Amino acid sequence: MADDKDVLRDVWFGRIPTCFTLNPDEVTEREAEPYYLLLPRVSYLPLVTDKVKKHFLKVMRTEDVEEMWFEHEGTPLKWHYPIGVLFDFHASNTVLPWSITVHFKNFPDVDLLHCPTNSMVEAHFMSSIKEADALKHKSQVVNDMQKKDHKQLWMGLQNDKFDQFWAMNRKLMEYPTEEGGFRYIPFRIYQTTNDRPFIQRLFRPVSTEGNPHTLFDLLKEMCPDALTKDGEEKRFQVVIHGIEPLLETPLQWLSEHLSHPDNFLHICIIPAPTD
Repeated sequence: MADDKDVLRDVWFGRIPTCFTLNPDEVTEREAEPYYLLLPRVSYLPLVTDKVKKHFLKVMRTEDVEEMWFEHEGTPLKWHYPIGVLFDFHASNTVLPWSITVHFKNFPDVDLLHCPTNSMVEAHFMSSIKEADALKHKSQVVNDMQKKDHKQLWMGLQNDKFDQFWAMNRKLMEYPTEEGGFRYIPFRIYQTTNDRPFIQRLFRPVSTEGNPHTLFDLLKEMCPDALTKDGEEKRFQVVIHGIEPLLETPLQWLSEHLSHPDNFLHICIIPAPTD
């Protein structure tokens, strides 16, 4: 891959200041103080909230504790989405710290998957990596890896070890120079105001004429309404890792440098702030 390690590091070490408060309906033995944490954008809520759980359990009775889950302004937060995606999609134009409410009762089965252990997160994460490699390399790279290599990817993410993770992940980012990129770009688009809230389809990084496809080309094909037309006020922001990349940025570069550890490019299309 075109090595731009500063970008990879900036993405990996992105943090979101967050304030966790206990849902006022929870039964406690004394008042629960808020808990503040810098959440890593590239991780998942179950991997980084042990301290949050321990903090609130101090004021709870054991019989009042069921599976912990989180919500922001009434919306349950899906643990299988990367933390940065949850923030960009639900809260990117709110004042920091990000306000998350903690629950220990009334798990919303309709909205959330249960996550009894971190092995569930590992299974989801590895499944995403394998799916991305099927798109990029017909699964050849991930299938050539040994079990310990898969474990290195997971442990790198779980323990927040940039070098450990990227020593293995860079293999998933390579491609033959003559092909100009991956077979297909693994991407997921999330939209707030659409009857298609989630888009994932096949899209090549290079056109049939051999020209690099850009973020603009992807949006034009997948969700043209997100683009601002001439003379029109900007209605939407296209956000990846908390920033709005230039629409002329080549998709291949974005896929190599701004993908999450699951190897997918997560793109949030959210209403532009009106103020």
